[in-house]
Amino acid sequence: MRTIEPIARIDLAFSLFCLKHRFNVQVASVSRWVSRTGDGHLYLLLGIAVFCLDEPVGKLFFTAALLAFAIELPIYWLAKNSFKRRRPEEFSHLLHAFITPSDRYSLPSGHTAAAFLMATIIGQFYPQWHDPALMWAVLIGASRILLGVHFLTDVVIGAVLGMSSAYVALEYVQAWLGGV
Repeated sequence: MRTIEPIARIDLAFSLFCLKHRFNVQVASVSRWVSRTGDGHLYLLLGIAVFCLDEPVGKLFFTAALLAFAIELPIYWLAKNSFKRRRPEEFSHLLHAFITPSDRYSLPSGHTAAAFLMATIIGQFYPQWHDPALMWAVLIGASRILLGVHFLTDVVIGAVLGMSSAYVALEYVQAWLGGV
């Protein structure tokens, strides 16, 4: 455990920096809105819209996204329940979360994983939307830190999980369906 102590100290210091300033309430208000765009509802709506409106690319997009989530979600659940990393406000009385998270543990960030998964899928099928989708994913990850529910490493690991799951799904879609 001593090998991760420096990372934990950096995480805590970064969270204190992000949450302990005079504009934290205003930043949290914007962050709450950004975070809500990553709750999952928009992913489903986007998938259905692309499926219906962009034949035949939409079917490949939808298939790749479904497969990526089928890969990502069990890994996410297993990691959360194996690491059982406490959330930032549990580490220090100086930290306060601006929202109530949907589960108990913080590692990895599921919102961030899902956002980077979708950004990767979007970028593969619609390259012109890659940069905006990636920026949106970064904002979702940042919002989770600024709301006090995740540490920086939770977000980084979530991003890696999401992108990795998307790339594996894209490889399978390419091999199975000849798409992408």
